[in-house]
Amino acid sequence: MWLKLFFILVYFLVLFTLARLLETVVWYETGLFATQLVDPVTLSYRKLKTILECRGLGYSGIAEKKDVSDLVEKSGELMQGELYSAIKREEEQTEGGEPGSTFFSGEMHFYELVEDTKDGIWLVQVIAHDREALLSKSNWSKMVQKVSHFGIRTGTFNCSNDYRSCEKRGWQRSTLIMSVPQTTASKGKVMMKEYDGQHFETEHIFRWMTSHVAQRIKTLRQPSQLAEDWCPDQDHPVKMFLFAHLSQPPAFFSSLSVKFTGRIEFIFVDIRQWTNYSTLLEIGVKNSPAYILMMPEGIYQYGNSTGEFLSLAAMDTFLRSVQPEVNDLFVLSLVLVNLLSWMDLFITQGATVKRFVVLIRTLGTYNSLLLVSWLPVLALLQLPYLQSFYAYSLKLLRYIDTTSLASLIRADWIFYTSHPALFLSTYLAHGLLVDYMDHQDQQQDIRMGWIESYSVHLINSVTGLCGHEAQYIV
Repeated sequence: MWLKLFFILVYFLVLFTLARLLETVVWYETGLFATQLVDPVTLSYRKLKTILECRGLGYSGIAEKKDVSDLVEKSGELMQGELYSAIKREEEQTEGGEPGSTFFSGEMHFYELVEDTKDGIWLVQVIAHDREALLSKSNWSKMVQKVSHFGIRTGTFNCSNDYRSCEKRGWQRSTLIMSVPQTTASKGKVMMKEYDGQHFETEHIFRWMTSHVAQRIKTLRQPSQLAEDWCPDQDHPVKMFLFAHLSQPPAFFSSLSVKFTGRIEFIFVDIRQWTNYSTLLEIGVKNSPAYILMMPEGIYQYGNSTGEFLSLAAMDTFLRSVQPEVNDLFVLSLVLVNLLSWMDLFITQGATVKRFVVLIRTLGTYNSLLLVSWLPVLALLQLPYLQSFYAYSLKLLRYIDTTSLASLIRADWIFYTSHPALFLSTYLAHGLLVDYMDHQDQQQDIRMGWIESYSVHLINSVTGLCGHEAQYIV
């Protein structure tokens, strides 16, 4: 067990070193770092639109490149790493297929996934009985691709499969339904909205969705309102502020407010009409736009460290590390346990069948022990006496996660999860190297054992011969 844990720690160290080496190679070839700022004015109109797509800002009706670059600047500083990720995502979207979309079989299926889950945003296309869909197949495919990048799930409900449910809900015509949690409390009520626009282009529908999701976020437009919400709040100890010259927050920011419902309060501060910025200077906000995380330990400005891009994936990883839930810790422990288990495939000596038998046995044993060990942990977390211990643990975690080393680890996590082939190939190479080294050690032990046995027999033979000659002389 300890040997496997040592090999896993060595593997993580190799991944960390490999990431730094790749950064050095990119810097040597291009002279650019991922954290280097990019001037939006120097980018093409197509790249600017790609950035706005990733951040979730509407640009329809903006024809001038200068206006588009101004919108990028108003939503936040642009880094080389974010630009690379946005272009890579656009290429994958062009080459890849359509993201998965759910087909609801009936009322119960719809209720379980959309109304009862209450932890995400849904966009459902309702096809009325004996009617055509509101969006064509190609437009629906574009819509699915666009909203999937912001964690919005999609589905299709065909009333021909459950006509009574559609009649009960009043779905007499083909339409679009959006479901979003109504309150800021965890597992709160779900609000259902029906699209009532006259335009069925992707951009118009997406703007309608983002405007409704943004209504969940508390919006402050006056300095006096900011003074009230900047004070410490025991009900919401962790708050995420966005100070910007925008009419509404970007879609990735609004989507995160849904994912972290009950854990982090999201607040949008519209400073377009502000004439005096002394209030911002008093609380430590020196520039805009600014993404500020307010914690009991102090404030942290997001976007100044490695890997802190203005995207859903990057900010989601950051906030999960700062304010994790029990499910995040369970998933992390599950990944680590299975990485440990798979090391048995390489350190076990013998035939291939024997290796896989040992691997299957280890996987079953380790995962069973993990599940059993989590049961008392979940029970203990419910005790009121441990709330202070839980609070101090989060405080220590936040101190660690706001360091430069933690930002590097988060950046590596995002990099390797977006390149799973590299992660798996390095794990396989590491395992094969461990197998080779273990095999070489065993061969050396066998050779040393043979030499030792040969030496013993040789000494005994010489000793016996000497004794025989001594007797003969006497």
